[in-house]
Amino acid sequence: MPLSHVKRLEDQYLLGIYNRYDVLVDRGRGTYLFDQSNKRYLDLMAGIGVNALGYAHPRVVRLLRKQIKKPLHLSNLLYHEYQGRLAERLVGVSGLDRVFFTNSGTESVEGCLKFARVWANSHTGNEEQKARKYRVLALEGSFHGRTLGSLSATEKAKYREPFEPLVPGFEFVGFNDVADLERKFSDDVCAVIFETIQGERGVRPVSEEFYRRARGLTRESGAALISDEIQCGLGRTGRWFAFHKFAPASDHENLPDLVSLAKPLGLGIPLGAVLMKEDVAKSIEAGTHGTTFGGGPLACRLSLELFKIFEDERILGHVQNVGAYFRQQLDQLSGLPVVKEVRGDGLMLALELTVAARPIVEKLLDRGFIVNCTRETVLRILPPLIITKKQIDKFVGSLRPMLEDIHD
Repeated sequence: MPLSHVKRLEDQYLLGIYNRYDVLVDRGRGTYLFDQSNKRYLDLMAGIGVNALGYAHPRVVRLLRKQIKKPLHLSNLLYHEYQGRLAERLVGVSGLDRVFFTNSGTESVEGCLKFARVWANSHTGNEEQKARKYRVLALEGSFHGRTLGSLSATEKAKYREPFEPLVPGFEFVGFNDVADLERKFSDDVCAVIFETIQGERGVRPVSEEFYRRARGLTRESGAALISDEIQCGLGRTGRWFAFHKFAPASDHENLPDLVSLAKPLGLGIPLGAVLMKEDVAKSIEAGTHGTTFGGGPLACRLSLELFKIFEDERILGHVQNVGAYFRQQLDQLSGLPVVKEVRGDGLMLALELTVAARPIVEKLLDRGFIVNCTRETVLRILPPLIITKKQIDKFVGSLRPMLEDIHD
């Protein structure tokens, strides 16, 4: 079916909310996608951070062929062998204690917010004090999802305004602004939530100072610290989790109380998770929360294979190596007049420009590179974690002359 016919069908029958690129994908292999004309594209977005191992990894293909003969879905009224095993792996690499599986990132954030309110009000003295713990502090520039709860923690007016009024009790703190956090923190706060590295805002890492002050304030008051690792977690920074930069898995006291996960967790099959500490888990009674599709056998078995491949192919070390190299190559562009700043960690990188980034995205697409832009002027780069230095050189070699030709 030609692209023109696909577009006509979508124009007639789909809700038109996506600004798609003019590419009709036929297949993928490794870090590359191919269209129907066999044109090859180096995918530097990995399905917006989902396809951590690229496309058609042979071990993933073999596993899919095996599992397709078995139940793809079971209700959570029944056991299957993969949920418990996957939860064990997530607990082991994170340092937290319990797992709840979801379908998506926004559902993981919803779970974190609900669990935080229950927990914060389950261990705080008298009933009057319990009733007051409902406020959530999020960060300016945040993006946590599009359901009403997660959207309430998302700062950008463009996403919020059509659906207001949203869930009450949410307030935004200046990004990495410790003084503003202290001003707005009070006894009625049940949670502080942040992306350890903000994605939609243009790849902005939370500072260690902010993390530690947020951890201290929440610990002292009995509120929950929530780290959203949907985009920056599971190896993207060369660590299992971006917050491990501030608190390794062994430092249980300084870990977040709740963590939201999704994107690469199911290797392309929808799967999310909420990680939590034991005392949070104890506050959640059976039947007070649930999901239909979260933690199905196909998704969980694929996720277990992700962990095996990461270990066998030493993916974390590879990300540290090529991520540092990629950042070094991008830093060499920082002297160009059109480049305002280079940011990021591991293979979550950004190039902020002084001009609109969309025309650059379109030129790169024409030359066989898939990236996207955020905040109008930021090129965001989230390649598969298996990208090579040679592929990085090809991309930067194509990007440089484009930026050199711009005169703002």
